[in-house]
This record gives sequence, structure tokens and C-alpha cells, in this order.
Amino acid sequence: MFGGLARFVVRRRWWVIAVWVVAAVLLVGFAPKFKASTQQTDFLPGSYESVRAFHLTGDAFPQTRGQTAIFAVTRADGGPLTAADQAAAARLAGRLDAADVEGVQRVAAGPVAADRLVQMINVRFLSESFDDPAVGKAVDRLRDDAAAGTRGTGLTARLTGTAAINADAQKSYERSDTITLGATIVVIFVLLILTFRSVVAAFLPLVTVGLVMVVALSLIGSVNAAFGLKGDNMTQSLMPIVLFGVGTDYILFLLFRYRERLRAGEDGRSAMVAAVERVGEVIASAACAVIVAFSALILASLGMLRSMGPAMGIAVATTLVAALTLIPAVVSLLGPKVFWPSRAWRAEPRHTRAAGLGRLIGRSPWPVALVSGAVLVALSVCALGFSADFNMAAAPSGTEAARGLQDLEKGFPPGAEEATQVFVRSTSGARLAPGAVAPVVARLKATPGVAAVGAPSFSADGRTALFDAQLATDPLSRPAMDTVSGPVRRSAHAAAPPGTEAIVGGQTAVMVDLRQAMNRDYAVVFPIAGVLIAVILGLLLRSVVAPLYLMAAVVLSFLGTIGASVALFQWGGGHAGVIFFLPLVVYLFVTALGTDYNILVIARLREEARAGHSPRRGVGHAFTQAAPTVASAGLILAGSFATFLLAEADAMQEMGTTVALGVVLAAFAMSMFLVPAVTVLLGHAAWWPGHQDAAAAMAGAEERAAGPGPAGGEPYRGAPTRHD
Repeated sequence: MFGGLARFVVRRRWWVIAVWVVAAVLLVGFAPKFKASTQQTDFLPGSYESVRAFHLTGDAFPQTRGQTAIFAVTRADGGPLTAADQAAAARLAGRLDAADVEGVQRVAAGPVAADRLVQMINVRFLSESFDDPAVGKAVDRLRDDAAAGTRGTGLTARLTGTAAINADAQKSYERSDTITLGATIVVIFVLLILTFRSVVAAFLPLVTVGLVMVVALSLIGSVNAAFGLKGDNMTQSLMPIVLFGVGTDYILFLLFRYRERLRAGEDGRSAMVAAVERVGEVIASAACAVIVAFSALILASLGMLRSMGPAMGIAVATTLVAALTLIPAVVSLLGPKVFWPSRAWRAEPRHTRAAGLGRLIGRSPWPVALVSGAVLVALSVCALGFSADFNMAAAPSGTEAARGLQDLEKGFPPGAEEATQVFVRSTSGARLAPGAVAPVVARLKATPGVAAVGAPSFSADGRTALFDAQLATDPLSRPAMDTVSGPVRRSAHAAAPPGTEAIVGGQTAVMVDLRQAMNRDYAVVFPIAGVLIAVILGLLLRSVVAPLYLMAAVVLSFLGTIGASVALFQWGGGHAGVIFFLPLVVYLFVTALGTDYNILVIARLREEARAGHSPRRGVGHAFTQAAPTVASAGLILAGSFATFLLAEADAMQEMGTTVALGVVLAAFAMSMFLVPAVTVLLGHAAWWPGHQDAAAAMAGAEERAAGPGPAGGEPYRGAPTRHD
């Protein structure tokens, strides 16, 4: 099948390239654009309490809808605010409100701290959307006006709070995305030049993957529009890395095989047909495994994961089609010039290191398996200390929002910046009885972890009351989330009088429900994806045994990566936890993409087995060809993620470091040591019940003809193939 497809593509290469270019132009011009949402409640099921509270806000208290921000007004000399200072702050609030800034609902003077070190000025915006550009523009305008209004007064007014923090974070992430994408392109380009000594081969992934990304994003936008799915910022940020990572891997798989066939004396067209025929099944199987891993996210309850699954699946499927059509067309058009200006492709290199590694594994599989397995197991044990950090809304360091938070906390509890909302609602449809809210307020005032409780306000129909509860800790910290999920919700629910119900909402409650949903989804999605990937491996290898130890190695690689992050950031860096979505990112890039390397290595070992070579000898030749490919692909993907260290956002730095380490573990400890060593140890049994290798007698005859084998140092002649 793959040979026939390759012959068609090579014969019609100009047409294939033209179809891709025309498709990209049409899709960009007419397909719906990919749109991302940052509103967490867009991705939670409606049954969660925080989502019910969010909708109740719009129904009963429409005036409280819209993002909020807070000016922290302090004296420049750090002293307590005088009566004149407080009057100046009130005038500033009036001036800002009267300025009628576009996108701002109202500005009003707020409370003064008990120690008089800081006073609030509360701001409410019209929009609820965290990614509304009008809010960011309004934040900038308010800051400019406040700076002008406090000039010469001895006061400072720094804008912080949800809207301001998000605006500053958005700018930080946009700068980080630009920096990391540019650095990723540079890293891929440099590493490909080092791999092939070729400028053309280095440009090939950048140009073709860029075209694929245009097509993929347009297709994703069309699917989202057709099925009412919402995109999210994480998908938007990770998409270029996914496409460049997967695309570069598949291009490397093809180019290494293509170069191998050219060295065997074939012309450019025949070499490409042979390369696709040989490696096409490997690429298709690897892509299907990744697509299955991504698409399994559609089983999640969390909308963020459900939207990410199809999006990433479409992106990888598009890359697969390009790898089997666009890339062969372009390479067959260029011919050997794809390796220009290098001439090293003409001569077969000695591959002494790769061959030596293969001989080592063939000669001493037990020590190799034990050492590589012990490394992964030791790191996996560290994963038991994993603690999730949900504080993604933290103000980027050095921004006005961060400095404003520091000012605000001089006189107010940390929870004042993002108070927890508590609703008391009549369940009978009647107006709330007098005193119905008092028991809930009193109970929450006595609840550990609650610093202050505000006065209740009532809806126009009198059926719902709303009041704020300020937490004693950072509202997005783990202690705050534990307080809301436990004492606050229990106290509020228990204190609600008969005929009423208490509903706890707000940003902390949203993150509590997000944590619950993600834990549920991890427990459902990961096992199902693992079974489906094992089935794909079984179909590729025609074996039951090999997929079992391959998946066991993948699980160890996943846990080992999480453990490495825990050791590095929690224990070594003193972080309260690692970013809450880290298991998802590791799943996407280490587990799913790391399976590519497993498939490439095991498929090459299968070729040797089919040729009748014993595992101990076959691993030598398999590594001569497969090891450079896996090493190059792994280093390029790890290097791509290492560019996240240049990002401003701490979460992106943490994610990039973890994935870079995970890819190195998957490519080297797992794919180049553990899996081949176990395959050698199992020998003939690895391919049960299909037994892809030849009869034992044939293997024995080969050993006798070859002499002492790898241990004796005799050169390995290579596996005979139909193209040799």
C-alpha cells in the first residue's frame, strides 16, 4: 500500500505540492479561524457548583457580572494614609469613573485597611471574557489616568486584581510564545544542520511544517465551528510545538531511510519509493498511536481536554498525510540536492558509536535492562510526591499587578483580591425569609481559613442573597482550595435553612472543581489511551508480548518524567507544587510522542528478526541505522522544549524543562536501552504469537557462519533486505 502511494506521489509530485498550496490558500481565506477561550467555566460541566454559581450571578446579580480589578492606593513614603490622602483617593476614583473609559462599567472608592496603609479603589469592567482585548486596553488607559491623577500627591495607585493580572499575564504569554516559537525554529534549524550538514534539509521541516500548520489550524477552526467546540489557549500555545515536533520526527524518519537507499546505489525517485515503502508503516503506526492518545481526551468531562483532543488529533493526522505525500513529493523533486551542500551522504559512515551501543546491548542485555530500568523506577518513585499547583493566575513578577498585590496585602488578607462568592437561594420560589442568610454568614465567620465575611446583598426578586468571603491565604493556593472544597462548602451547605440552598462560587471554587474534573479525567483517559495504543502496537508487530513490555516502558517513562519534575522543582526549587496540567503535557509529548521512538526501534528490530538474525546480532545492525534517527529526533524535540526556559512565565519554564527531560528519558533510557535490551532477553518469545523471526535453526546457522559474533568483535554484515 505504501509503495503504491509513494509511486503515485513521486510521479505526480508537482500536482501533490500544488494541491497542498491551493488547499492552504483556500482554507486560510474561507475556513473559520481557530478561536481560544480563557474562561474556565466554559470548560467545566454545568453540574459543578462553581458553574452553577457563575450562572446564578448573571441571573440574579447582573450588575456584578464583568471582570474586576483593584487599585491599591498607598503613600509613596510607606506611611499610613491621612484623612487628606483618603479624600484624594476618593477624588481619584471619581475622576476615573467620570472619564468613561471604554469597556469600564464603573469605578468606586473602596475600604481603607484597618492599619490605614492601603486603600482600595474598585473597578468593574463590562466584559466577562478573559481574552477580550477591550479589557486590556482599558487596563492600560486606567493606569495612565491614575498615574496622572496621583502626580504630585505623594500617593501611588497600582492596578491589580483579576483583570489587571490577566492583562499582564496575557502580554507575558504572548511575548513568551513569540520568543519560544522563534527559538524553536532556530534550534530545529541548527540541530538539523548538525545532523545532515545540509542547509536544504534544515529548511525542509520549517517550510513544510509551516504549511501543514496553516492547514491544520484552519481545519481545527472548521471542526470547532461545526460542532460547537471551544478552543483554549493551551492548545494554541502547544500546537506549534506539536506540529514541529511530530513533523520533524517524521521527516527525519524519511530522510534517514532515503539517504540509506541513495547510498545503496538507487536513483532519487526509486530511493524515495523504497523509503516510504519501508518507513511508511512505521510513520503511520506512530501517528495513529499519537492520534489515539490525543483523541482519547474526548472522553474527558473537562471541556478544555475535550476540545484539545480533536484539535491535536487533527493536527497530527494532517502531519501524517503530509509525511506520506507532501514531504516525499518535495524530496523527490529535490533529489540528492536535499542534502546540499554536504557530500557526506554519498559514503556510508562507520556509525561506530551506534554499532558499539548495539553490540553492548546484544552482549550484555541484563545489565543494560537493569540500569536503564532502575533509573526510570527511581524517578517514578519520586512521582509519589507530586503536588499540583493551580496558581496559574499569579501576577508575572515585576509587573504593576504584582507590585499592586504586594501593596494590597499590607492591610488586607490575601483573599481580598479574589473573594469567594457565597449565594443563599430559595428553593421554593418564594422570597427569602428574614434572617435566612444570617446563619450562613455566622457559620462562615467561624470557619477556619476565612478571614472576613462581607455584608449580603439581595437580588431584585428577593429570592437570592450574595455575600463575599475573604480567605486568609492566596485564593489560588493549595491551602485556599482545600479550605473552599472542605470547610467553606461544608459550613455553607450545613448552615442553609430549610427551603434554601447555599452555593459557593468564585475563582477559587472554579479551580477546586477544575481539580476534581481533571483527576477524574486522568483516571479515565490515560488507561483507555494506553489500551488503544497497545492494540495499535500489537497490529503493527503482530505480537501480544512486545506491546506489553513496550507499554510498561512507556508508563515508567511517564512516571519518571513526573518524578524528575517533582525532584527538580518541588524538592530542589522549593515550589509548593508543579503546574496542575503537567501530567497532561507529559502525556501529550512524552508518552504519545515518545511512543514514536519505541515504534521506530522495535520496527527495526522486527526487520532484523524477519531476516532471520538472532536478537543478539540483529540489535547491532538495527542500531547502526535506528540509533542516529532516534537520537536526532529526541534531541531536536527536547531542544524545542528547552527553549521554554527563555519564556517570562514560570509555568512555561517549568513545563519546558520537564518535557525536555521527559523526551530525553523516552528517547534514550527507554527506546535506546530498556526496550532493545528486553527484546534481546526475550528473543523469539518477543514476537509471540506471530513469531516474526525465522526459525531457530536459521538463526543458529547464521551464528555458526558468522563466528564469534559481537562479543568476538567480528564486523556485522547487515540484514539482507529485498532492496539490498
